[in-house]
Amino acid sequence: MRKSFSAVLKAIPETRDKNKSTYSQHDIVMSAFACMYFQDPSFLAFQQRLENKLKSSNLKTLFEVKDIPKDTQLRDVLDKIPTENFSDVFSHMFEQLRRHHHLKEFEVIPGIYLCSVDGSQYHSSKKVSCEHCLTKQHQNGVTSYSHSVLQGAIMHPSQRQVIPMMPEIIRNEDGTKKQDCELNATKRFLSQLRERHPKLGLMICGDGLFSHQPMIEETLKQAMHYLYVAKPDDHTYMMEWISAYKEIPSYQYKDDKERTHNYRWQNKIPLNGKENTVEVNWLEYQLTNSQGKITFQNSWVTDVNVTRDNIKTLVNAGRCRWKIENECFNTLKNQGYHLTHNYGHGKDYLSDNMYILTLLAFYFHQIFELTDKKYQACRVTYGSKRQL
Repeated sequence: MRKSFSAVLKAIPETRDKNKSTYSQHDIVMSAFACMYFQDPSFLAFQQRLENKLKSSNLKTLFEVKDIPKDTQLRDVLDKIPTENFSDVFSHMFEQLRRHHHLKEFEVIPGIYLCSVDGSQYHSSKKVSCEHCLTKQHQNGVTSYSHSVLQGAIMHPSQRQVIPMMPEIIRNEDGTKKQDCELNATKRFLSQLRERHPKLGLMICGDGLFSHQPMIEETLKQAMHYLYVAKPDDHTYMMEWISAYKEIPSYQYKDDKERTHNYRWQNKIPLNGKENTVEVNWLEYQLTNSQGKITFQNSWVTDVNVTRDNIKTLVNAGRCRWKIENECFNTLKNQGYHLTHNYGHGKDYLSDNMYILTLLAFYFHQIFELTDKKYQACRVTYGSKRQL
């Protein structure tokens, strides 16, 4: 894994004068990655302590770093590397997992992987900013600056691990007047995802922001299935259409805790009242406890034909969407990866690249959880990622 990462780094075009460069681009990026990998909030301090005491360093023995760069040089170089240069690492790791049959159990339906997408903020400040920051004007006149990302991850209701895909950074580009947003980033993400994995069967899962015609059409355009949250208040025309049916298919059962699981669905209904409306398949799930109180309720739209045979699978997939928040973003923020720690902001790509390297460290650890018995034993022994 490290060797394949090194190969990608060595292929990144070098814009510096090599005769004036003390440290290689590979050593600089790999040193930053090692910091994320060992979950240390201080750049290289942990390695320098190790080297001073033992005259040896994990940076050299594990990561093939020949010369350890200084903090300032590390940040300056990382700031100039366009973030898309790291995309091949994600694609290569995923294909290695798939080819060696580690992802077979992630198929939510035969041949189809569930990719949940969501946006998250990883930098926010009222003082530190760059021209690529998203801005927000507050009522008290203060402007806040932030960096956000549209992240996608392969997941399955019964699998603990999530497999992150190359994200799409939400950022303002030079010369654009309109601020970038999550929807625009999602369209770019879907296009790039299909380009990197042209034959992969995918079902995109997202919240109510995506269950509207433009995004549904964009998803279908990329030859992907979709499963998007559809809140009744956001789709009054569709709900009126559904309520006009005298009877719609339904399914109900009680589990061993005396909870009642209620499923309803209807295929081929219009999403809205426009002439060119897209037809969708609607499904609803409601969970009531033994006292008859509703403890969970949600509904979705999809292009997959809904039947009694697959309704539970689709509902479980829809509910699985929260793993992008719980198992990915929350882990990065609260389980020792220091996602929101300010390693440096930069002017071009530093802030974005620090997110990418943190995500790659998380990706490596997820692969270990999925494939390596010694790492799995460590996880059992130490419990949380932070403690490990």
